[in-house]
Amino acid sequence: MMNESSDERLAAEQRARVLIDRQLVASGWAVQDRSVLNLFAPQQGIAVREVIMKPGHGRVDYLLYVDKAVVGVIEAKPIGTPLSGVEWQSAMYATGLPEDVRRKTLDPDGRLPFVFEASGTETHFTNGFDPAPRARRIFAFPRPETLATTIRAATENPDQSPTWRGKVLSLPSLDPAPLRPAQVDAINGIEQSLVEQCFGRSLVQMATGAGKTYTAVTEAYRLLKWGGFQRILFLVDRNNLADQTMGEFQNYRTPDDGRRFTELYNVTKLARGGMPASTKVAISTIQRVFKAIKNEDVPEGDDQGLDEFRPDEPVTVSYNPDLPPETFDLVIVDEAHRSIYGVWRGVLEYFDAHIVGLTATPGKQTFGFFQQNLVSEYTYPQSVADGVNVDFDIFRIKTEITANGSTIAAGTYVPTVDRSTREQKLIRLDTDLDYTPGQLDRAVTSKHQIRLVLETFRDRLFTEIFPGRHTVPKTLIFAKDDNHAEEIVQTVREVFGKGNDFAAKITYSAKDPKGHLKAFRTNPAMRIAVTVDMIATGTDVKPLECVMFMRDVRSGQYYEQMKGRGARTIAPADLKAVTDDADAKTRFVIVDAIGVTEHDFVEPPLNREKAISLKKLLDKAAALTLTEDEVATLASRLAALDRQLTPAERTELDEVAALQDATASMHAIVRALVDAVDPEIQATAVAAETDRAPADVVQDLLDTAVEPLAANPGLRTRIIELRRAKDQVIDEVSRDEVLEAYGVVDPDKAKHTIESWRGYLAEHRSEISAIELMFEAKGRGIRFDQIQELADRIARPPHNWTVDLIWNSYLSIGIEYRGHTETRNRHAATDLISLLRLEAGVDNALVPYSDQVEARYANWLLRQEQAGATFTETQRWWLDRMMRIIASSAGIDADDLDNAPFDERGGIDGALRDLGDNAGDLIEELNRELAA
Repeated sequence: MMNESSDERLAAEQRARVLIDRQLVASGWAVQDRSVLNLFAPQQGIAVREVIMKPGHGRVDYLLYVDKAVVGVIEAKPIGTPLSGVEWQSAMYATGLPEDVRRKTLDPDGRLPFVFEASGTETHFTNGFDPAPRARRIFAFPRPETLATTIRAATENPDQSPTWRGKVLSLPSLDPAPLRPAQVDAINGIEQSLVEQCFGRSLVQMATGAGKTYTAVTEAYRLLKWGGFQRILFLVDRNNLADQTMGEFQNYRTPDDGRRFTELYNVTKLARGGMPASTKVAISTIQRVFKAIKNEDVPEGDDQGLDEFRPDEPVTVSYNPDLPPETFDLVIVDEAHRSIYGVWRGVLEYFDAHIVGLTATPGKQTFGFFQQNLVSEYTYPQSVADGVNVDFDIFRIKTEITANGSTIAAGTYVPTVDRSTREQKLIRLDTDLDYTPGQLDRAVTSKHQIRLVLETFRDRLFTEIFPGRHTVPKTLIFAKDDNHAEEIVQTVREVFGKGNDFAAKITYSAKDPKGHLKAFRTNPAMRIAVTVDMIATGTDVKPLECVMFMRDVRSGQYYEQMKGRGARTIAPADLKAVTDDADAKTRFVIVDAIGVTEHDFVEPPLNREKAISLKKLLDKAAALTLTEDEVATLASRLAALDRQLTPAERTELDEVAALQDATASMHAIVRALVDAVDPEIQATAVAAETDRAPADVVQDLLDTAVEPLAANPGLRTRIIELRRAKDQVIDEVSRDEVLEAYGVVDPDKAKHTIESWRGYLAEHRSEISAIELMFEAKGRGIRFDQIQELADRIARPPHNWTVDLIWNSYLSIGIEYRGHTETRNRHAATDLISLLRLEAGVDNALVPYSDQVEARYANWLLRQEQAGATFTETQRWWLDRMMRIIASSAGIDADDLDNAPFDERGGIDGALRDLGDNAGDLIEELNRELAA
């Protein structure tokens, strides 16, 4: 048995050596036996097998020569051997070099500098020139020229470390002058992590808009100049962001001599593996790096098929001699694709480089990849406090169809549109079409719902959302898909009565999206942009003041990134250059038309049952009552649907599947369904469980395959929505109505606002007439011009208060509301009187001023009736309208009777005619009884 076991071990080790030989050759090494040693082979590096070391040190598996001198050793072990357990053996070889072997550069302790352990499937590398030599896993053996470069650096400058791991120990102090505190913390955190080298990865959490890219450029400059780094890979989320990043490098002025970064170091987009030797920073997306590793050409421009591509399974990479793992010393991941640490992980781990992640919203998978090594954290609230970002408000628009869907009656002729060709045709509905909110703008487009949302936005824009303004703020609308975006753009132009320059669609399918994006940033004419995903992350549009969600978002991380598009600060002069009535950007507004802000932050043919619908199949899946033929049919239907989906829809469906099971994907689900009805797989399962009835074993296979659908109602719903979305129905008959539209104030912010408001009233009590009259005379005698004076003064910086803001702040801290429902969120300047009455102790609840006037008017009429006075219908016409003028203007005088609506009945003369000689007395009495 001992001999047999020994033979097996030797055979396993020999198989490993075959793999190691191949890997060495692929990396540019010549592999030779000791008996045919030829140091004059054309290769710069030679790996010699089975060399006997000095007595007591055994026989090394591979001795490595570079430029005809020994530089390292490789200890080979069978596949599956834990390599960390054999480091003592390779270290013994590294110090056991025979005297008759020509040496190169040795470490001070006499050991060879480069030590490897390998099994053919795993390779560990210890660089003796590092300050604290420690084995690390690498994808492939370094090329001989890479080791030669390190040796040459050690020889030419023996007092300096030839590796970046040594050089980062003596980086110069960071000059904080041009940096924000958060940027200083991030750079110091990264560099401390480089010094410690505990993880090989560093995560920086920095709020959107806080200057992540500038931080990364600053760090790149320091590491290239002083840190011994030779080349850096900078990964961006989308290809259109590569140009923006390139601009950051081009505009960066070095802190020492003021030259531009690109005057000192070559920065380029990654094209393919064999990049110019002068390249110091390569900018790319993860998808394009994957193509480069495969040695495929990488297109220059945007390519939605490439840039939005997400594989069903984790990618695997193979060695590319034109882009070897040692190509980059540092990989910076700047808000990269959300799946970069999942399916794309193999691309990142291909390179023997330190990885720095920059993100505003790290998720669990991100933290896991970086081994919880969060070196710097900077939150959004902190960025607002520091003036790095502006705060935001929420304006919610609810409509009946958005909340509850609608029904189109049977017999109605409705247009349908093919989503891929946009060809329309009329069809007659045979049955009532009930559609849910989730199907809106996917299976069904309700034209009136889109129009009503946009009309409400237009009508409330200058009264509640941006009160007092007259120019539509730069607004970004997020649509569900390209067809939805198309419908929104057309409706925006109609609702606002503007031309093509006013609003544009910025998606991958749009003509000249980069040109439109530039215009959106700088052109005063372009006010509204509609997008899906293209500018959802990373893209700066600093003048943006309004972000509208007409699509839901299931990912809290993605929502934060989308929200962050409006967070950027901008110099007042720059803002005014594109928005003439904006003095300064003090906030931005999220207009939520979908409810995104309300989340708590988803051998026979297979198609054997042609008469059953997909919905019925999914319902039966939920109840676990599918027959074997129905399981096969379901697999067929899902596979057919998959072929119709866009890449973005596939991604979304996989994300919903993964909500229940992190390993689930539509590809995996369909494959499991197919496997469950495979006769051979069934036969194998039955044979393995001889103590059970075959039918029970097969049923277990079917149930297991169906479980990801049965246990995930959201996934079933989304599949049906996507199926119906392939033939989209356009609802032209249902009319929508607004349920609610109001601002939402954070309770903590509301409390602060009320405290500031009370302080303002106390400070200015003696100088502002409206305040003084309220506190001294309980509001008697306050005129409209005095109220308007107060409204104008509080609207100025630094407070920028509106009646709506103060009113909603009181509601948010729990002050009781007593008034009509329809006036709860509709405020006028005269409602300042109600706010003053509350603070003066006259009232103990919020009551709109107009509601108070109406109530007083009703009491006055009742008292008149009780006193025997009666008014004709004509007289009531005059009195009712006088009441309304008082409600809106805090009073009325005789001159008002010559204006609308009184002028249609003769003005002052008409009032004397219909009310008699006591018309003046009635005006005075109404002012006294109803005003203030």
